[in-house]
Amino acid sequence: MSKPRISMIVAIDEERGIGKNNDLLFKIPEDLARFRKITSGCPVIMGYNTYKSLPALLPGRLNIVVVEGALAIPGASVVTSLAEAIKAANMVHTDELFIIGGGMIYAQGIKYADRLYLTLVEGKYDAEVFFPDYSEFARVISDETHESAGYKYRYLTLEK
Repeated sequence: MSKPRISMIVAIDEERGIGKNNDLLFKIPEDLARFRKITSGCPVIMGYNTYKSLPALLPGRLNIVVVEGALAIPGASVVTSLAEAIKAANMVHTDELFIIGGGMIYAQGIKYADRLYLTLVEGKYDAEVFFPDYSEFARVISDETHESAGYKYRYLTLEK
């Protein structure tokens, strides 16, 4: 079996901002539903702060949490590096795995990623955490414009 595609999924503002105070900058119901649909059944890799920001582990997915020390998280696979996380995700028979944040995990993972699922939200939102430069992802797979919950945004899917 071939290795699954490594994808990142993220909502960013015009400055590539993704978060503030360990929370998302925006909660757009349609975008959250899209996230659930796209990642369902696939392994998701996240850092510890992202894990802590969730109300619970994400159902229907192998949750892999990258932590710096020894820690047990019931129901999740816990690893100490992104490389270990990708190796653990590759053990699942799936076509795609997802890196879902936060900032440090995205920064480390951008070099591994094959595809980006971006939600580009118009405006600047005073972020503290940012998504890395993704200019090497130039091939457009899809591009859709939307408006909801007071936000104007695009779903843009890119590959290297």
